[in-house]
Amino acid sequence: MKTRALTWRAATVSAVRWETPSARTLTLEVPDWPGHLPGQHLDLRLTAEDGYSAQRSYSIASDWPGAGPVEITVQRLDDGEVSPYLADIVEAGDRIELRGPIGGWFVWRATQPAPVLLVAGGSGVVPLMSMLRERGRLRARQPFRLIYSVRTPEDAYFADELKRRVRDDPGLDVHFVYTRKAPDGWPTPPGRIDVATLNTHGWPPDFAPDVFVCGPTSFVETAADILVALGHDPRKIRTERFGGA
Repeated sequence: MKTRALTWRAATVSAVRWETPSARTLTLEVPDWPGHLPGQHLDLRLTAEDGYSAQRSYSIASDWPGAGPVEITVQRLDDGEVSPYLADIVEAGDRIELRGPIGGWFVWRATQPAPVLLVAGGSGVVPLMSMLRERGRLRARQPFRLIYSVRTPEDAYFADELKRRVRDDPGLDVHFVYTRKAPDGWPTPPGRIDVATLNTHGWPPDFAPDVFVCGPTSFVETAADILVALGHDPRKIRTERFGGA
């Protein structure tokens, strides 16, 4: 993928779909999109009729599409300035401005041979989903484990796709952590990610996995601290805090 100067492009929304009651995925047709690495993000800009504009960053959910569409998934924040418009109002055929891809640190490259541990809190699963999708597209052999913390089963993004990928993508394991309400028959009561969770469902430190943690700041800091305490190399732990309205 060539490095290019970031320029604003007019993208067309080609499809929208609900992931949860408060989050929608937007499929964007972007002229001359240069491709992206799993984990990168883009800037999106909305401009009102009076000229006022607001800009936010959103992680890319899709794998490397080449000339194909780009997907972002937006969580509605009730007091937000941009997310309510994207989550509730934008429809197929609308045009929005964006630039990207952006970021070179929080990315997974298929040339990295190590096993991968993904730890997500809520909407923080979006850039990690790009990594899972790219792995599936390439039929990569690196084993992946995703630990995904959500409040309730209804709050899980990409739930059906994750189930399908566990079935169809060899070497992928997904473990859900429910903090407020677990499904009927779930073996553990609701609770937050803790030492036992990461020790049981993550990779052992001596496997030297590449680790990506994404979610709210407190979630990310807690998970990263636990991983270091368990013996994981801090240099192998990459984190990204999620935010923006």
